[in-house]
Amino acid sequence: MSELEMNGSIVQLNFGMGFLRRINREVSIPVDGAPGLKEDVGLRYAVGGLLEGDVNTLVNVLYTANTNCEQRVTKDFIDKFIEDETTDIDKVFEDVLGFLKNSNATKKGTISAIENVEKANKLREAKLKAQMEAMA
Repeated sequence: MSELEMNGSIVQLNFGMGFLRRINREVSIPVDGAPGLKEDVGLRYAVGGLLEGDVNTLVNVLYTANTNCEQRVTKDFIDKFIEDETTDIDKVFEDVLGFLKNSNATKKGTISAIENVEKANKLREAKLKAQMEAMA
């Protein structure tokens, strides 16, 4: 169980199997070579959104991680926390990614998603560099 202080309250967050199942169901993609079969990949997309600094993704991840906790918070409560000028949003993103990297349920998927984003960024940079050199 993880905790994060929001709006002066300690909010419990659980990045366990229940979280993983809920977040994964949010995005499904077709499986190559298996017509009609889909794979739930919401965690991958959530990690990508967090790495890009997508605040909507952050709110959704926080809300989903709090779903089965004793003290429930609303999305409005989380929105107010995000909008508060005293909230260090960069630290919140960092903390949430840290929670995802440390939970047994999400660790492998999170690390894999981060590595895939880093590889894609390197490929994009190399392609852009090659295009710039070709134009020179």
